Amino acid sequence: MLFHSGCAVVASTVAANGHGTKALRRNRQPSEDLVALIEAHKTTYAAFGKVVHKRGSHSRDHIEAGRTEERALLAICAYRAVKEGDCLAKARYLLEVEARGELDLPEHMQALLRSTV
Repeated sequence: MLFHSGCAVVASTVAANGHGTKALRRNRQPSEDLVALIEAHKTTYAAFGKVVHKRGSHSRDHIEAGRTEERALLAICAYRAVKEGDCLAKARYLLEVEARGELDLPEHMQALLRSTV
C-alpha cells in the first residue's frame, strides 16, 4: 500500500504537468537498475538453493551463499522506487519473496522504510 500511494502521486504529478502518453508509458516501466537488481536476486537465490541441495557442500558454503542472496535482497529493499513502474515492480517482487517467508530480517524492514523517505 505504501508503494502504491507513492506511485499514484507520481503518476498524477506527471499527468498534471502535461507530459504526454509516452512519458506516462515510460513511467509505468520499471527502470533498468531495478530490473537488474531483481535479476541479480533471482540468480543468487537459485545459486543458494543449489548450494544447499548440493551433495557434499559444507555449512560455510551455505553461509556464504546465504549472505550473497541476502545482500541482493537488501539491495532491492533499499532501492528508492519513485516511478510508478519501479514502485509496482518492487512491491510485486517483494510480495512474492514475502510469500515464501523470506522477507523476515529486521534489516529488510529497515531498508524498506529508509527507501521511502
